[in-house]
Amino acid sequence: MGRKSNTEERRMQIVNALLRVMTKKGYDGATIQAIAAEAGLTPGLIHYHFKAKREILLALVEYVVSIGETRYRRLSVDAQSPEQQLRAFVDARLALGKGADPEAVKAWVLIGAEAVRVDDVRELYCEAIAMQMKELAQLLWNIAGDRLAAEEIRKLAAMVLATMEGAYQLAVTNPDSMPKNFAAEMVMETIVKACGGELSGAKPAPPGRRRKSDTR
Repeated sequence: MGRKSNTEERRMQIVNALLRVMTKKGYDGATIQAIAAEAGLTPGLIHYHFKAKREILLALVEYVVSIGETRYRRLSVDAQSPEQQLRAFVDARLALGKGADPEAVKAWVLIGAEAVRVDDVRELYCEAIAMQMKELAQLLWNIAGDRLAAEEIRKLAAMVLATMEGAYQLAVTNPDSMPKNFAAEMVMETIVKACGGELSGAKPAPPGRRRKSDTR
């Protein structure tokens, strides 16, 4: 793999500076001057790489999403069963320990708030959620086999993602009130119950195949 160009490295330096400033001052407090100071650069150099602060925010959305995906790939490299693959997906996003990134979690919560009021941020945010929804649904399908209908799989995937988003919010705003590492374990326990009380590693169903119990 080739070395990143100076431009790419500088852009990532700026994106990471926005991440750090946002976690301390919020997006509104992350002025170009504050980002420049955090990055150790001049405001003019910030504008050379990004036309406006919103462009840095959009790059940050993509970067934070990539952090979760990179951790998932690392955790799943040795997965030998559908259960282990699902565990890697859940742990990559919720578990503490090696690879956990509290600053990225804070940034994601702030990004979610910006997605409410900024259209292009909301578009990227929704794309990220849709991608996770699709991937998670396939992992659940691989485990559940014929025990769950397609609509039940979608609802379970939606519940898991909603739990993740809520866990991020609580981890950032009220961490001391939450049991340590509760979210990853509770999500897995919920999936076990939804799949009939055990994770048996059922044979994957081909994507798009209609189940007998599917009433769509």
